[in-house]
Amino acid sequence: MLRNLNIGDIYEVFIDNMAHEGQGVGRLDGIAVFVKGALKGEKVLAKIDEKHKNYLNAHVEEILEPSQERIMPKCQYADKCGGCMLQHLTYSGQLEFKKHIVEESLKRIGKIDASVFDTIGMSDPLHYRDKAEYPLSFRNGMVEGGFYASKSNEVISIDSCMIQNSVSVDVMKTVVEWANDYKIAVYDKKTGKGLLRHVITKIGFATKEVMVIIVANGRDIPHKKELISRLKGNIDNVKSIVLNVNRNRGKQVMGNENIVIYGDGYITDFIGDKKFEISPLSFFQVNPVQTKVLYEKALEYADLKGDETVFDVYCGIGTISIFFAEHARKVYGIEVIPDAVEDAKRNAAINGIYNAEFIAGKAEDVMKKLFDKGLNPDVIVFDPPRKGLDKEVVKTSIEMNPKKIVYVSCNPTTLARDLRIFEDNGYKTKKVQPVDMFPYTYHVECVTLMSKVEK
Repeated sequence: MLRNLNIGDIYEVFIDNMAHEGQGVGRLDGIAVFVKGALKGEKVLAKIDEKHKNYLNAHVEEILEPSQERIMPKCQYADKCGGCMLQHLTYSGQLEFKKHIVEESLKRIGKIDASVFDTIGMSDPLHYRDKAEYPLSFRNGMVEGGFYASKSNEVISIDSCMIQNSVSVDVMKTVVEWANDYKIAVYDKKTGKGLLRHVITKIGFATKEVMVIIVANGRDIPHKKELISRLKGNIDNVKSIVLNVNRNRGKQVMGNENIVIYGDGYITDFIGDKKFEISPLSFFQVNPVQTKVLYEKALEYADLKGDETVFDVYCGIGTISIFFAEHARKVYGIEVIPDAVEDAKRNAAINGIYNAEFIAGKAEDVMKKLFDKGLNPDVIVFDPPRKGLDKEVVKTSIEMNPKKIVYVSCNPTTLARDLRIFEDNGYKTKKVQPVDMFPYTYHVECVTLMSKVEK
């Protein structure tokens, strides 16, 4: 059948589902076709972009019958930028889509029969991000900053962004203006030459403090004083300016070395009433409003009585540990990044938390050492990266036999995979709560409660 379906051909397609990255899904001659820009329930003319063995990729050429959930995108860059994939879908439709994606992943990948609650959304889903990464490029003799186009290395120059804090865009434009005025070379991925790579901002939503990170292909940049002067003159509350050294030829955005060129090298922000210091390399959830919702839900699921031992695995700078420590006897936070562990220790002290201990190392190694010492957690909290849990982490967790597992996930696919293993080893998925941390994108965060099955 695929022989007769060629790249560049245009076909009428009815969209009967949505894929996890937000594409509409229909069929042509029994073959799945993923249509960028299409919504469930629509009839569209789709142009084939890619032909694979078992499926096709396409994009919308014309909407013949629109969905009632279709809206006009708010952003002028919606059709170019790769950041917000769901701008053409109502916000209520986005929340329903994200619930559907979680349900589908649990059923299809995990074979898990668990009810999924409605996605918790935001009352104001705009300008919610506290961190931005702007790649720099050189085009027509000028330095430009913006975001990558969808599935591309092409930088789309931008003047505004509906999901970023507006201050962060002003920071990027100030750095770009400085780079153009002083003829600072931009890094070229092909040759490995040039200096400036990214502008990264971190902004405290509660404190308004601003950190500016200049990612460069070297340990020094010319005209530093002028850059500092411009940033302080144009941007309120600049607390820290950091040069991050990244000589890596790969896709890694930041290197491991940070050189503070102005300020303390960190900013502070709050989640609820908890205060946190945020350094250049530390992980801090990008949506502080919904982070409070997420952590409160995790705390609710843990249902701590005050005498429990809790393991917080992939603890980052200690955010969840600090939330849990007030309600537990002891919390052990485990994190592979040493700088994050130092941040976590500082953050615990700042918040008057003295029953949390933070340990640097690979999760699977640290958990085994603690287990060998006779430490058995009553509750384990996971907040892993998108790749999910390491197999050894799962194995050791099962051996530890905690009463409850609270799993905070940013990837329903790996969540479903991991939950399946726990279900095969004496646990039952009790509650699944999606939280919309990333409005207008296809990403969804989840809090899941698993309990030990009583024999």
